[in-house]
Amino acid sequence: MFDLADPAFLANPYPSFADLRERGEVHRHDGLGIAVAVSHAASAAVLRHRGLGRIWQDALPVERFASFNLLHRNSLLENEPPAHTRLRRVIAGAFGRGHVQRLRPMVAELADGMVDGLAAEIAETGSADLLAHLAQPLPVAVIAELLGVPVEKGPSMVTWSNHIVKMYEYGLAEDKRDAAEAAAAEFVDYLRDVAKQRANSPGEDIVSDLLRSELTEDELVATAVLLLMAGHEATVNVIGNGVNALLTHRDQWERLVASPDLLDPCVEELIRFDAPLQLFERTATTDVEIAGFRVAEGEKIGALLGAAARDPKVFDRPDTLDIGRTPNAHLGFGMGIHYCVGAPLARVEIAAALSSLASKLPGLELAETPERRPEFVIRGLRSLRVTTA
Repeated sequence: MFDLADPAFLANPYPSFADLRERGEVHRHDGLGIAVAVSHAASAAVLRHRGLGRIWQDALPVERFASFNLLHRNSLLENEPPAHTRLRRVIAGAFGRGHVQRLRPMVAELADGMVDGLAAEIAETGSADLLAHLAQPLPVAVIAELLGVPVEKGPSMVTWSNHIVKMYEYGLAEDKRDAAEAAAAEFVDYLRDVAKQRANSPGEDIVSDLLRSELTEDELVATAVLLLMAGHEATVNVIGNGVNALLTHRDQWERLVASPDLLDPCVEELIRFDAPLQLFERTATTDVEIAGFRVAEGEKIGALLGAAARDPKVFDRPDTLDIGRTPNAHLGFGMGIHYCVGAPLARVEIAAALSSLASKLPGLELAETPERRPEFVIRGLRSLRVTTA
């Protein structure tokens, strides 16, 4: 069974996943304390089964994690029907009022400007960090526009998000747990102020839309934080992991440069090939059987999305990066009632970044081997230094 403390596994978990798939579709992982589904079919079943839900359990002790628990207790992601149905209807309605289409030209313009900055840094110093110049600031700027907050607040929101999402990892040190709570408290306070401002002076942003809904203040704050954390973390890591994959599979990068019409399937393939979210948990609300494995009521099971994405029963040559792959039934945005409501916006951001890079920097290449972040659940890079030929 894979070891989350093994740097070799974190660098490339996919051979371990393949070994597990050959031995069965679901396995008990004692280190994680849950069962894990490793095939595409079993992972999809975990995500869709109505006997498996997102049942939030407060981080303990409750008084130590008041703000962290508030954000998750009121989150769309951590609730099941009927609360989930009500929250999703409101949030999907807000997204459906044209925010994604409204933002599309702005996203393209932002990406172009950031890639110009990346190119200038390369020209001046010989290399530059693609994460710092593009992958990180692009989704933050988009979320800032969506929420109607100053883009200058972006770095603070990124810091808060980075601290909070560490709580999703296993075996987290106590000082990092405290940092997650402190970040959650600052985020809650900030968004309460934003909501008060929008109540007095509504705008075209999604916070103003949500204020006109039936959401409580806590639910509105939790929704805004979820939009940033899910939208930022996923997009940063798809762009980072994806560009790294393209530049280490040079034929695919050159294929994208030569054929811009492959942009849409390229986005899907990058989400599949090196999944930014490797594990998504569910809790059994009744006794459930997944691929012959019994999950008793109250027990947890995780869908290993990275393993599902390399299942040869679904994907031809699954370990090969193919930017023209179609169909592409990856599970990167989930399935069932918890399918990512922000998926359309994430696709727009990733496509804009790739399009700008391919058109403006066709000779892009790695300046050095990138260093991975030491986490497992959220898979990403610390930096991605690039140069041009």
